[in-house]
Amino acid sequence: MEKNNKSVLTAWTMYDWANSVYSLSISSAIFPTFYESFTPKHIEFMGYDFKNTALYSYCLSLAFLINVLLVPLLSGISDASGAKKPFMRFFVILGSIGCSSLYFFNGDNYLFGLGCFMVATLGWAGSLVFYNAFLPEIATPDRFDRLSARGFTMGYIGSVLMLIFNLLLLIKYDWFGLPSPKESVLPFQIGFLTVGIWWLAWSFWPLIKLPGKLAPKSKSSIWSGYYEIRKVFAEVRTMKAVKIFLGAFFVYTMGVQTVIYVAALFGKDVLLLKSEEMLTTILLIQLIGIAGAYFFAFLANRIGNKSAIFVSLIIWTIACSLAFKLEPRHPGQFFALACLIGTVMGGIQSLSRATYAKLIPGDRDNTSYFSFFEVTEKLGIVLGTFAWAAIDNITGDMRNSILSLMVFFIVGMGILFFLPTDKLQPTEKQ
Repeated sequence: MEKNNKSVLTAWTMYDWANSVYSLSISSAIFPTFYESFTPKHIEFMGYDFKNTALYSYCLSLAFLINVLLVPLLSGISDASGAKKPFMRFFVILGSIGCSSLYFFNGDNYLFGLGCFMVATLGWAGSLVFYNAFLPEIATPDRFDRLSARGFTMGYIGSVLMLIFNLLLLIKYDWFGLPSPKESVLPFQIGFLTVGIWWLAWSFWPLIKLPGKLAPKSKSSIWSGYYEIRKVFAEVRTMKAVKIFLGAFFVYTMGVQTVIYVAALFGKDVLLLKSEEMLTTILLIQLIGIAGAYFFAFLANRIGNKSAIFVSLIIWTIACSLAFKLEPRHPGQFFALACLIGTVMGGIQSLSRATYAKLIPGDRDNTSYFSFFEVTEKLGIVLGTFAWAAIDNITGDMRNSILSLMVFFIVGMGILFFLPTDKLQPTEKQ
């Protein structure tokens, strides 16, 4: 199809608008806040005693591990059959149903809640593989940075609107004729349901406008999927820049994604923030993240993608060192740290996606290539959240887990240092 079609590019960014409400309102804000507040502090599961926060992190790790094992196979079949949109549609429906089912989670049935959360997470993560793989198909390389940043910005705006609505449910519950969150879990449950509905409803736009079935490369079957994955793996092994970038991305994304998923737990469990303070802080991060995504796209055009990612990783390292020193019941300190994190959160995610798109071949169906990108990120989440949970459960203090995040960022910078920059020069110099 013709690239850089305006309506198609807009439709592509709208899936960020659709799905980001889940990653913010559920994964990063409402669900962990609700879970930490309303479930027992210690949970016995399969004969073992877990901190409730540690069990949450373990379940998150398991959800992404399933994603790591399942999605590469499906993306290989997608490349072979030319049908990435049906796979994206399947995961969208799966995720939105899992999210909406959290309406029935009341705190006492914590295993049900964790199960629905895992299903929703699997659907969300699975859909992104096929969504991201559309980027090289619909745009030329000179548009990658800006389009990727635009997508993340649309995601931030949509998720902020939904989080504001969810905050109003908790703070101004009487406007909606709801009981106080201190007396009932209904305001949280309605929040879970509305996120699932938003996700599914807005997904219709990209699912209609994005390119349909491409010409199949081979007969679509489980074996063709394995063949595609094996072939792309062999190709990646010969690409020095792709190998180095994926290695660096794998390490530093352990830190980035772990922060995204455990920030609310840290604020509630360690800093003893109120739910309203915690959710307001996360909202602040998103608002600053909108400007941050565009700032780092601008910075990449001036100094190159590699240098821009270096800058963001330095800021991430500084943020971790400050988080380690935060004192309980001082929301002002956490707000200040949130401003710093918001600056780099959207920027590093947007730049990572755009950088990878520049490094891989642009003359073929890239679903399998992007499956490697997604697998690398999701495996990073598995190991990052698992390490966080293990340290938290063993030491009983999340502060000790922060030290592992600093290591991830520093090692990531060390690997990134060796990345060739011939395809990553500033736009003005190309």
